[in-house]
Amino acid sequence: MGDTVQLKKQITLFQGVAIIVGIIIGSGIFVSPVGILMHTKSVGFSMIMWACCGLYNTLCALCYAELGASIPQSGGEYIYIRRAFGDYPAFVCLWINFLLICPVGIAALSLIASLYILQPIFPDCTVPPLAERFIAICLVWFLIAINCRNVKWATRVQVVITASKLIALAIIIVMGIVYLAMGDGESFQNSFEDSDFSAGAIALSFYSGFWAYSGWSYLNFLTEELVNPNRNLPLAIMISMGVVIGVYLVTNIAYLAVLTPAQMVKSTAVAVTFAEQTMGVMQWLMPILIAISVCGTMNGTALSMSRLFFIGAKNNHMPAFMSMIQYKYLTPASSLFIILCLTLCFQSSNDIWFLIEMEGFGFASILTIVFAGQVWLRFKEPDLKRPIKVPIALPAVLCLVSLAVVILTFYQKMTESLLALLLVAVGTVLYLIGNRWTNKPDFIQSKITAVNIFFQKLLLVVPQENEKDLQWD
Repeated sequence: MGDTVQLKKQITLFQGVAIIVGIIIGSGIFVSPVGILMHTKSVGFSMIMWACCGLYNTLCALCYAELGASIPQSGGEYIYIRRAFGDYPAFVCLWINFLLICPVGIAALSLIASLYILQPIFPDCTVPPLAERFIAICLVWFLIAINCRNVKWATRVQVVITASKLIALAIIIVMGIVYLAMGDGESFQNSFEDSDFSAGAIALSFYSGFWAYSGWSYLNFLTEELVNPNRNLPLAIMISMGVVIGVYLVTNIAYLAVLTPAQMVKSTAVAVTFAEQTMGVMQWLMPILIAISVCGTMNGTALSMSRLFFIGAKNNHMPAFMSMIQYKYLTPASSLFIILCLTLCFQSSNDIWFLIEMEGFGFASILTIVFAGQVWLRFKEPDLKRPIKVPIALPAVLCLVSLAVVILTFYQKMTESLLALLLVAVGTVLYLIGNRWTNKPDFIQSKITAVNIFFQKLLLVVPQENEKDLQWD
């Protein structure tokens, strides 16, 4: 049964590490890694906060490793919340990812990548908005097309992109070492002077660092396509977090070896400012490498999130055609097509950063529910096989910390948070109509069926074969 219509196990440990590292290391470390420095007001304290944020995200990743190994199904946090709390909380998680986290993130990143691709062409003037949007649209189309065509192509692209961004960081690190060897270490003298140890400064700097490390959970959306997930999922997460923490710390040291803290805080793109002072005529290379880095985050997000929507549709939380896969290429083309459409809509927004702040509130809310569900599952299903088992106090504490982040976000960004809650309310209405209203009139059901058939013919997608017929290549 080599031609079984199924998603196949073809993502290796190495590719899994590339996916996670490629998603986490996006634009932040290149463009504006100054949030922590700005709030802590000292080099020494900022480095401590970078390490603490990395440790916190690693602990979060450990909890996800337990959940992924215990419940080895694609869909990540959506599956874990559904297992713990049932149907509706899982739908809320899916809806937030569907409407905010995935398309908003890809739309914003595509515009950032486009800006840095065009920057060397327009070095002394503003990049034309029309050209910026055109390149952004082309990037999204290209990456979605690769994901629709072949999973191996998408993961290989991710490996190449991850290698490219690590090369860019290696250039920065080597330059920084050279400057340190030459004795340019003024930024590290009296490194804790003027530190702001107030609770507000710590909270805001933690908030900045928290998002700089986001992306470690995305491999959990691909568990069913991961080779030997019980071994490779936790290994990939731990290896990736170790690589990212080390790279972030060393890169910040390299920046400070060349730039003063004041220059970093004022810079709109630290890596570009760094290149201007160190790379001479080759400084044009850095914006291109930043763009490639951002494309890696876009590609990994599309690859991972399409599986989430695919699984959600199988549970009747999304239209039925989104639970189908392309009959020839065995990819979730329907979900990828919807991601493309939503992303193109958000690309036309005049205030994409407002949407990103809504996205942040949604993600922190999801984490709170996931960790609460992990604690509850210890009591609800004590006999569940857990190849990895963290102390129950860990998800309990992380739940409280995530809840504090939600409250802080709500306090700082009340308008965005309220709008996010309103969108959840709209999703609730759709959930009641689509999922709970089982006895729909024939004329409504026929329209729904017609839409599913239309997309099935348009995208050449078919229902996935039964689990009992599954044979992995």
